[in-house]
Amino acid sequence: MSPDATPDPYADPIRFGQRAKILRSRRGMTREAFGGLMGKSASWVRAIEEGRLKVPRLEVVLRMAEILRVRDLADLTGDQSAHVSLFTGPGHPRLAAVQDAVNTFPLTGVREAPSAEHLQARLARAWAARHSAPNHREVVGALLPDLIRDAQLAVRQADSAGDRRASQSALAEVYSLSQFFVAYQPDAALLWRVAERGMVAAQESEDPHAIGVAAWLVTQAHRDSGPARFDAADAVNLETLAYLEPLLPEASDDVLAVAGALTFEAGYTAARRGDTGAAWRYWDTAGDMAGRLPVDYYHPITSFSRAIIGAHAVTVAVELHAGGESVRQAARADASTIPSRPRRARHRIEEARGYQLDGQPDVALATLAQAHEAAPETIKYNGYAKRIVLEETQAKSPARRRRASDLAVKLGLLAA
Repeated sequence: MSPDATPDPYADPIRFGQRAKILRSRRGMTREAFGGLMGKSASWVRAIEEGRLKVPRLEVVLRMAEILRVRDLADLTGDQSAHVSLFTGPGHPRLAAVQDAVNTFPLTGVREAPSAEHLQARLARAWAARHSAPNHREVVGALLPDLIRDAQLAVRQADSAGDRRASQSALAEVYSLSQFFVAYQPDAALLWRVAERGMVAAQESEDPHAIGVAAWLVTQAHRDSGPARFDAADAVNLETLAYLEPLLPEASDDVLAVAGALTFEAGYTAARRGDTGAAWRYWDTAGDMAGRLPVDYYHPITSFSRAIIGAHAVTVAVELHAGGESVRQAARADASTIPSRPRRARHRIEEARGYQLDGQPDVALATLAQAHEAAPETIKYNGYAKRIVLEETQAKSPARRRRASDLAVKLGLLAA
């Protein structure tokens, strides 16, 4: 290479602080906001970014990665020998088949499409299987390709306005099921394609329940993209609640449940913002709405029910970084009343986050072990759980290191 050639800016690794600054800026976070979530000052953040402080301990780095929603730890550390996927899983074996089904549109009808009623019956079985199976991604991933193709074909072949609306409602729900599978997979573009197509199909169906479910999922997609998209999450969420509100006095249990789920989502986003008052107000309202549902009711898509309100309280406290309150709410919530295995596992992970915040790492690890027992495919793809496990593999206590390492092996984070 000529000595007077333009230097390659990527020839040397970017310093940790520079990487942290780039990732923070991409999330639309100020130093004050990032420091607040870290329990540090803005001047501490600046010192890290400018390289005046050394790279923090692993538990601090992992906390930074959690807040910045870093997909691969190497993106933050620059250590290319330490690839650890945090908020994106390794890619499920069924992903390619689902990708193909989503990306292909049937333009010619070589066979007759199933009816909307037939599709709804298959969807009901798919949701039931998802809630009962510990390997729920495998089960759903096997069903989705044919469901996607058949639902697309049903819309294409609908020969009346009523049939077309019913088929669009079924297609929207198929995309909702797809989003559960695609979440935390290494294809963010596919997630957004599924979420947006689900919203369009729901609007075409003119079905309030389908519209509410699709909006609930789009809200989550925006919020999980980081603070820069919190306003977009609120816009979709609150607009849909305003649309549903006049329907609620005479609404079915399913529509009421979706409205309740959306109400909690508004509180979830408020908690992510650090707005304690708004977060708990929305949670209270959602609890009142759950109280209007039958005792044994459980919404098959959002999991909204009386049983889930306690779990939602744990999530609010954890997102507000209130360790003591998280533990108090975990003691009040009864995980055994949650009939869905993946949702029960998700609740256990939230409890573990609370115990970790409260300085109880041994309890956190034991709770993550319960999550793994309920649904291994839930914890395997959860960045928060992986952060706790990785942190505790470096613990001073040999017994805790051993338990964390055993769990890390089960999650595929360490070699056996």
